[in-house]
Amino acid sequence: MAIDVKILSSFRPIDEAGIDRLLNDEIAHNNKKIVVLDDDPTGVQTVHDIFVYTEWSKETMDQAFASEDSMFYILTNSRGFTAEETTKVHHDIARVIDQAAKDAGKEYIFISRSDSTLRGHYPLEPAILREDYEKYTGKTIDGEILCPFFKEGGRYTIDNVHYVRYGDELIPANETEFAKDKTFGYTAATMPEYVEEKTKGAYKASDVVCIDLEDIRNERLDVIEAQLMSVENFNKIVVNAVDYADIKIFCIAMFRAMTKGKNFMFRTAASIVKVMGGVSDQPLLTRDKMVIPGNYNGGVIVVGSHIDKTTRQLEALKELDNVEFIEMDATLVKDEAAFEAEVSRCIDLEETCIRNGKTVCCYTTRALITADTGDKEDELKLSVRISDAVQSLVGRLTVTPAFIIAKGGITSSDVGTKALAVKRANVLGQVKPGIPVWQTGEESKFPMTPYVIFPGNVGEISTLKEVAEILMQDQKD
Repeated sequence: MAIDVKILSSFRPIDEAGIDRLLNDEIAHNNKKIVVLDDDPTGVQTVHDIFVYTEWSKETMDQAFASEDSMFYILTNSRGFTAEETTKVHHDIARVIDQAAKDAGKEYIFISRSDSTLRGHYPLEPAILREDYEKYTGKTIDGEILCPFFKEGGRYTIDNVHYVRYGDELIPANETEFAKDKTFGYTAATMPEYVEEKTKGAYKASDVVCIDLEDIRNERLDVIEAQLMSVENFNKIVVNAVDYADIKIFCIAMFRAMTKGKNFMFRTAASIVKVMGGVSDQPLLTRDKMVIPGNYNGGVIVVGSHIDKTTRQLEALKELDNVEFIEMDATLVKDEAAFEAEVSRCIDLEETCIRNGKTVCCYTTRALITADTGDKEDELKLSVRISDAVQSLVGRLTVTPAFIIAKGGITSSDVGTKALAVKRANVLGQVKPGIPVWQTGEESKFPMTPYVIFPGNVGEISTLKEVAEILMQDQKD
């Protein structure tokens, strides 16, 4: 049942300055490298000046561990994988990470960063990481922390119910379109019930440890620490949170429990990663902080996500008269020759616009295209095939755009790794809350070009339009 957004301001206020001092002290004593495995590129939506790697060779991971940074990201893109594919990738990464860590003489923590609306390969991915961590290090993971709070995207957890903000209402996540995802759907109304549903009863809702807002807002650090110290056998811990201060208080208690020997696995959205990594706030990015001076070509916007929010954001974008719109007919996907001709048509139009200094938006047919086989993995494979075509709208360009915006998780991952061939990118920051910008590496197709990763489920209806306006500001006609 929906609740009024006013509830967010009804909780006891916190002396955040005092909490920050305590948190900074705990972070300073944490000597473990934080390795964030991100199942699509949107997970860097709360951080800046952090490296994200798109491949995990031993040489690359040695480089990551040699860095003085306390944290780095590995983009797995596993939300676009089958269960078999993500199993292999996670085993591969866990093995290489442990080798690199041992060679560097460092300990490490895994965070499995996933969707703030609870979609993804759960419980599979953190279970694999736990298994391999324990095998390689000889240490036991006592519990798994679930923290889907993501303020920038309007995701809050109250009384163990996870909510998604729509205007002035908070809607339980299981009542949203995200819970109806054909591959990763769920029905559970509370986080403990979600755990029981997804683990098929292996972990009971009644056994889940819940960190409640009353203890957090009353700064009962000893109570929270005691809860964490009691966790064993990989039991689950749900963190309630409506603001960053709540996450900070939880993390103080968590780091203290870790200092006393407890080990945790993390399955979270993006906000707790920022807190654990001690990443500072910074202003939203402006065009001059992103676009290379002197590039007066048009930009390119590709839209693959077909969820309702994206479609409405696309319609708002169409209000701009200085953007050319090209619809790619994705209904042709089952006819190889016809689909290739359609992709080539779109690319030719794109090239002309970009060279003439005009920004172009290419989007897929808005209707959801299904495999109609009844097999969830067939649906996933079909969506990946369409995303491959979408990423080629950037990958086959012969002109350097002033900027690139990709809308949707799978789309943005494919554009970053396949089309742009990025191996390591620097996260510049965010152009709007929850919307990160990569600065592509020298090895990429378009070096140093700003790449905006726009999640399918983030922002207001006008946000895509506003992002485009920021990037096109002062662009030559």
